[in-house]
Amino acid sequence: MSLIEVNNLSVQFDTPDGAVTAVNGISFALDKGQTLGIVGESGSGKSQAVLAMMGLLAINGRATGAARFDGRDLLTMPAQDLNKIRGNRVAMIFQDPMTSLNPYLTVERQMTEVLEFHKGLTRQQARLRCVQALDAVKIPEAAKRIGMYPHEFSGGMRQRVMIAMALLCEPDVLIADEPTTALDVTVQAQIIALLRDLQRDYGTAIIMITHDLGVVAGLCDEVMVLYGGRVMEQASAEAIFYRASHPYTVGLLGAVPRLEDGDRALVAIPGAPPNMARLPAGCPFSERCTLVEAHCSSTRPELLPIPGRPAVFRACHRTAETVESYARGLCV
Repeated sequence: MSLIEVNNLSVQFDTPDGAVTAVNGISFALDKGQTLGIVGESGSGKSQAVLAMMGLLAINGRATGAARFDGRDLLTMPAQDLNKIRGNRVAMIFQDPMTSLNPYLTVERQMTEVLEFHKGLTRQQARLRCVQALDAVKIPEAAKRIGMYPHEFSGGMRQRVMIAMALLCEPDVLIADEPTTALDVTVQAQIIALLRDLQRDYGTAIIMITHDLGVVAGLCDEVMVLYGGRVMEQASAEAIFYRASHPYTVGLLGAVPRLEDGDRALVAIPGAPPNMARLPAGCPFSERCTLVEAHCSSTRPELLPIPGRPAVFRACHRTAETVESYARGLCV
């Protein structure tokens, strides 16, 4: 049995204009020590999927399906039991540290509370552990800075505080929502190395949500590409980067600048992300797809394995060979 098993997870929000489906039937499994990358444009449903798993949806949101951790469904778990798991066995690095940290409490109080509640440490024991965690994420003069308030830190420093807080209890599963946002490339490399060390030492499973395909290439074993709340392609990182078989995945890779191709123009995806309240009946990417056919906007493609490549799943009416030929023409 996998450590995390998500089956047909959907998330809807009730709005004055009717129900909006932000996540539409995603499924995946994650074993100990594995990393799953979830990629896609803003609004594709990446964050809402994991917030549903953590029981942190907005008041007008509801989740269906199943998200089992260690055999227990997080979606139906009583709040008291879920509170014992969140921050302890399943931790999350949130996307916006300024709104995630309490401006009225010092960083010390916010961090020590985690260890006092989940590990039963004294305030003094917890403080020492927290200083070590801040040192690990390269915050200078951690013993002094831990007594400061969030507004006294830069954006990058606040992000590192969030990362340190998530790692305090050495969780079984770490959900990282854009963890390297606002960090320069040097610190970003340090954070990625820290996550690798955590996996090596404790077998932590990681769900990495990011726009940065470089982070995905350097850390992830499996990749799930979302668009319009649906899975467009799901495969190993190697298959995604070297043999992308969905036009949307090809578009994402084509928009990545490369040092060796300095003269090559970036290939932008035309159009804009879809209105989630009015998705087409067929493929959600059909309105922007270069390889679109007449039936793409009316018939929804199923997520199926590619013949001869059973570990690669894609939702597209065009054949994988057609898409791969198109990708080679773009030099993706």
